[in-house]
Order: sequence, then structure tokens, then C-alpha cells
Amino acid sequence: MMIKTGTLWQHLVETTERALASRALVPIHTHGATLEDGSGIRFFVRILSHLRAKEEARSRQARAANAGRKVDPFLPPDPELTVAQVGGTHTAVVNKFNVVDNHLLLVTRAFEDQEMLLTHADFAALWFCLREYDSLGFYNGGREAGASQEHKHLQVVPLPLVPGRISVPISPFLPAAEPEIPTCVPALPFLHSFVRLASDRAATEHVADKAFRLYGELLGHTGMKAAEPSRPRRQSMPYCLLVTREWMLLVPRSRESFEGISLNSLAFAGSLFVRNEAQYARLREVGPMHALRAVTLPRG
Repeated sequence: MMIKTGTLWQHLVETTERALASRALVPIHTHGATLEDGSGIRFFVRILSHLRAKEEARSRQARAANAGRKVDPFLPPDPELTVAQVGGTHTAVVNKFNVVDNHLLLVTRAFEDQEMLLTHADFAALWFCLREYDSLGFYNGGREAGASQEHKHLQVVPLPLVPGRISVPISPFLPAAEPEIPTCVPALPFLHSFVRLASDRAATEHVADKAFRLYGELLGHTGMKAAEPSRPRRQSMPYCLLVTREWMLLVPRSRESFEGISLNSLAFAGSLFVRNEAQYARLREVGPMHALRAVTLPRG
């Protein structure tokens, strides 16, 4: 089913309810805490209650790969988790093992590798979703950036990230920069690039054009090779990308985890996940910003 403008949220909620009832959707329960480490940013940390089902699914994939059978959970996606087609290139799917409610995946309908740079079609699909409801889009560019699947998928989570709190924890620290000019965020002590987006009520296709161009500029601003409109290109290093209606933030990565604590793009928005209380205690000891510095590159 091709999605119609103004209906995505309704379809997402209805699909989620059906998938919960059928147990196709397996939420990972958490409890949370706020951490401050001198940076001023109030990081929100979710402490996971269990990961057994997700770990078992990953083990099955690993065993199949070792036996020479490649398993792709997105080709095709589970029909019980499928929300709708977004344009001619992407399928909107509910994240099977969700920590955040109504967590949406934007999966390419044909296989593309997660280490390929984003395309104009990716941005068109993402912007369709961002305009449907207040949300944060993100992309984990490769395993070292937190990706758990090889099949290209962007992700969209509703805002605020934590109910009853500020929309995105890092928002108060983002500069009021000139729109569409890449710059840096003084509060972030690692290599990154940030850009404000000019308010634009034009058609999604036009906004996607602009976002795709600025994405290339963010890549170049951090020393990475830019995307090419005419042909796909593999990324020159792993990176995380955050996108809202108002701004974009790109962070090159050096590794996937800090002392066993996995960090994906949401960590750079101020929302982190740990597997247990021991990991939370370690994160509280060293501070979230120390962990982020450890998985990124030095700021020049």
C-alpha cells in the first residue's frame, strides 16, 4: 500500500497495535535516568531490562551466515510489521525490537548496503516522514556507527525523545547559525558538522533536493567524500547522521562502542542505551561526553 500524505501516523499506530497483539512486535522494556557530566547537556540513559529475544534473532542470523545462507529481515520485511510503501523506493516498517515507542524503519525496497552513502531517494523518503509528524530521523552509517543490519535503513522516532521532557536533549546547545552554512557546535568536543535548515514549505521533493545537497556539504566539512547524484558511492568512513525539520548533524565514527556500551546516532542527540546497571554505573563514572569522545575523531 502506497502511503498518502497526512496518514502515516495513523497507519503507524494501527500497525503497532496489531503487531503487539500478534506478538510480531517485541518491545524491549527499560527504565531511565538523567546524567550530567559537566558539559551542561542532560543526557537521558535508558537501562534495558532484557535483550534475550533480540540476541536470539541475531544468533540465528549469524548461524545462517556461517552456513552460507545470508538472512535479510528486510527482504521482504515482515508483513505484520509493514506500515506502507513510501514513494517507489522505500518501505516503512515498525522496528521489531523497539525501545522507543512507534520506532519506524525506512528500508530500501531493493537491497542496498548500509555502508553506501545516502541518496536523493533516501532523503525524499525521510522528509516525507518528518513532515508527517514531529520526529527525529537518523542513520547509522555502518556497523562502527551502530548499524545492526547490512540492508540500508534509515530510522525515525517521534519527538520528544523522552515524554514530558525537552524534544531533543542537545537542542539547547545547538548554535543559532546562519541557515544552510555548515558549522560546528561548541559543546561537542569531537569532529562533526552541523547545519541549520531554512524554514521551507515547498514540496517534499524540493526540500529533499536541498537536504541531499547539504548532506554532501556536511560530509565534505568533516573530510569525508561527498555523495554523488549520478551513481552510488560507498562511504569513506563510518558516521552517524541526525535530521530534524530544523537542523542536521553528522558525526564521523572511529568505533562502535565504549567499553562494551554500544552507541548509535541517538547517543549524539543525548539519548543513550545501556544493557545493565553495571554499564550505567560505568557511564555515570566517566560521563557520557567522555564515552562519545572515545568513539569519534578528534576535533581539529
